[in-house]
Formats: sequence, structure tokens, C-alpha cells
Amino acid sequence: MVMKRVDVVVLTKDSERVLEKCLNSIFKNVPVNRLIVVDGYSTDSTLEIVKKFHEKYGNVVLIKDDGTRGSARLKGIREVETEWFLFVDSDVTLCDDWYDKAETFVKGDVGAVWGIEVWESIHNPIVLKLFLRITRKIFEMRGGTHDLLVRYEAVKDIDIPKNLHVFEDAFIKEWVANKGYRLIATYDPYCIHYRPPVVWTIKGSLSMLVDTLRFGSLRRMPRLIVAYGFYTAYVVYRSLSQKLKCQYNG
Repeated sequence: MVMKRVDVVVLTKDSERVLEKCLNSIFKNVPVNRLIVVDGYSTDSTLEIVKKFHEKYGNVVLIKDDGTRGSARLKGIREVETEWFLFVDSDVTLCDDWYDKAETFVKGDVGAVWGIEVWESIHNPIVLKLFLRITRKIFEMRGGTHDLLVRYEAVKDIDIPKNLHVFEDAFIKEWVANKGYRLIATYDPYCIHYRPPVVWTIKGSLSMLVDTLRFGSLRRMPRLIVAYGFYTAYVVYRSLSQKLKCQYNG
């Protein structure tokens, strides 16, 4: 199946840290019809970066939203004009040939294709292998929008709760599945996730685990706690390793 150009929806809010790399990877690896940026009133150089890409490509649509990720994603979906569209997080970069690889999974019963996320800091092959397995399991439990190709027909009437700031990806996943479509999680294509510095602190990692406890559904809670517990353990390990390295070098 040969697909036409696709709209790409990117949510931003003070996203200058990785945004330029992110958008470059999108325009390099996806046949972009329009780049739909939903911005949460950024105060850094985010909008200057967006403007630069509009001047270069002439197909950037800017929308403002001061609500939650749920309301921002809904605004993005409402703007889509293409048969398929792509969600890309503003702190990831797409792998080479992302779109061509994702296209191979597009069948009549498929509603979405998700490329796995890889944390840019993980280089140990054993840790990476375990991380990828757990991350794919997490998608099967709660979805993900890091780099998600979506059939518009599957979500054209979606009504994401506007107060949903966490787990809006789970809502989208379940909506697509309830429409009778399959969701495909792949190891290739993939995206590189440049997580914010606060996440690499023990406090930040524990905060992510707390959000899982607060907002995750009861039926998926035990498996999510185990999965995110691995993430927390990795952050603690990374933090302690860096401290020991600094002490040794000092």
C-alpha cells in the first residue's frame, strides 16, 4: 500500500532543548503534508524555531493551547486533513527512513503503528535489550505517542477528556482498539528519546512512578509498577555510577 503525504502533530511547551533536531528528523524521514504544532504558550525560543521551519518549508500550522496534553492532542487531531497522520514528541528524533519502515506495517485492519523509543543514554547491549522488551510491554499496556502513525478514520470522532494530562496516550490506544483496529508496536522504526535532565534525578524518576500510581487504571497497575520500577532502578543505577565516577576522577 502506497500512502500519500501525512500531517504531523507535535506538541510543544518550552521545547527548545531538542526541538530543532526533532523537526529536522521529521522533515528528513517523513513525507510531511503539514506540520501541526500545538504550543502551550512557550516562553523560550520554541516559537522562533517553529517560525524558521515554516520559512523553510511553508507548511507549518501553529495552534495555541493552554490546557493539558489531552486537550492539545485533541486540537491537533481536529486539524488533521490526511488519511494517516503522525504524532511525534518534541524531545525525540526519528530514525532514518522512519516512514518507509512504518509503511510496511500498514494493512486494512491496522489503526496505528508505534516505533519504539530508545533512551539516548543507554549504550550497554544487555541493558538496552532488557529496556526494549519492557518498553514494548508498556506500550501494549498503556500505549505511547513518541512516534505514532495513526489512521485518521480511527480517531476522527475521539473525545479525549480535557483534564487528562497523563495517560492520554492510553485513552487514544484504547479508543483505536475499540474501533476494531490493531495497534502495531515495532522495534524498527524507532525514535531516540532525549529525556529532560530532571528525569535523571532520583526525585524526578520517583515522580514518574508516582504519576503511574495516581493516574494508571487499576487493572493495569501491577504490571505498570513493575515496568516503571525498572526505569526507576536504571535511573538510580545511572546516578550512583556517575557519582562514583566523579569521586574516582576527583
